[in-house]
Amino acid sequence: MYLDLHTAIFLFLAGVLGGALNAVAGGGSFIAFPALLFSGVPPIAANATNTVALWLGVTASSGAYRRHLDISRRVLIPLAVTSVIGGFGGALLLLRTPAHTFLRVLPWLMLGATLLFVFGGRLARGTKSGVAHDASRAALTVAALFELVAAVYGGYFGGGLGIMNLAMLAALGMTDIHAMNALKVVLGGIINAMAVVTFIVAGAVAWKPGIIMIAGAIAGGYFAAHYAQKLPQSWIRAFVIAVGTAMTIYFFWKAYH
Repeated sequence: MYLDLHTAIFLFLAGVLGGALNAVAGGGSFIAFPALLFSGVPPIAANATNTVALWLGVTASSGAYRRHLDISRRVLIPLAVTSVIGGFGGALLLLRTPAHTFLRVLPWLMLGATLLFVFGGRLARGTKSGVAHDASRAALTVAALFELVAAVYGGYFGGGLGIMNLAMLAALGMTDIHAMNALKVVLGGIINAMAVVTFIVAGAVAWKPGIIMIAGAIAGGYFAAHYAQKLPQSWIRAFVIAVGTAMTIYFFWKAYH
């Protein structure tokens, strides 16, 4: 695949924006995936390439959030295990089914995730403890099941996966947006790592545009995660809701027009 200078710059900037968006709120695929399609990459290859690029961007952002990651192994291990299983399963599903079928379900998932993030705090008030502390066995089971569904979705497409995980953490009692982002980054990294390995083995990645987007995603992911922690939490929450709303509207338009 031939890439001229303008296309290369376009893909790099899309990677920067996608990596930054994933580090702060999730939804980087909303930028990176269409950019790859616009550059002439076929849909399945674009999806796989987008996953590889943004996974490395999320990994870069994890360093900036590491001081906020204070989660017990009792909580982290079940979520990590379901992330591995779901991420691998979703990637295999993508390689075997048409992407357009899932795109018709996507806007409904995004709508539900955005609403859950908005109202998750009210649901959490009725619980004695959140997933970030001494979560009950029932709370951990619900969280693990939700994470399994989110991981399958993340391995399949991944647009808005970060918002889904933030919504789950809000509903289960976490209130610190930076701690939530730290755990979101870890879980998203695991899910996408499973998908990345699957896509590379299957030869589904378009490497020429992918390498350019990877460079942009790494830069955007790290610097956005670092500077986002300097902003008031209310600003970050408002940004998450705005991103979720915009993505929901876009995917409804994309799926039904």
